[in-house]
Amino acid sequence: MIELIPGTVTDPAAQALLEEYVAYRIRSFPPPGVYRPASPDPQAFAGDGLFLLAHLDGVPRGCGGVRTLTTARFEVKHVFVQPQARGAGVGRGLLDALAQHARERGAAELVLDTHSSLSAAAALYAAIGFEPIAAYNDNPNADRWYGLQLAH
Repeated sequence: MIELIPGTVTDPAAQALLEEYVAYRIRSFPPPGVYRPASPDPQAFAGDGLFLLAHLDGVPRGCGGVRTLTTARFEVKHVFVQPQARGAGVGRGLLDALAQHARERGAAELVLDTHSSLSAAAALYAAIGFEPIAAYNDNPNADRWYGLQLAH
């Protein structure tokens, strides 16, 4: 069973998941060692933002957040699911909940940036309805940008 629990990036479980994600990306980023880690700002998820911990059978297995860029555009950040929990619907559950949160706060669009080396993530984004968009930031770790139109 998947349970999504609001939290903060400073929660110990969130910190452990985010550290695991950064270690994985440092090892796997093409070329290895080029990934530039960025610590999530807890304030980014304050106000209309949200950070969620995803528990699978009572164990924290994933996390992710959404923050406000403008009143109409929210951004997904720091989504990670541990390898042993992939395929169980954790990532989909996180993204669906984050999109719903943004929609309830009046956002018309949800955006995210990612890297082409994360092919499974790209497949999930496409399955949810995200489509490629022009770059909206200068994240050095991103080479792909996606947007999802949110119906009200």
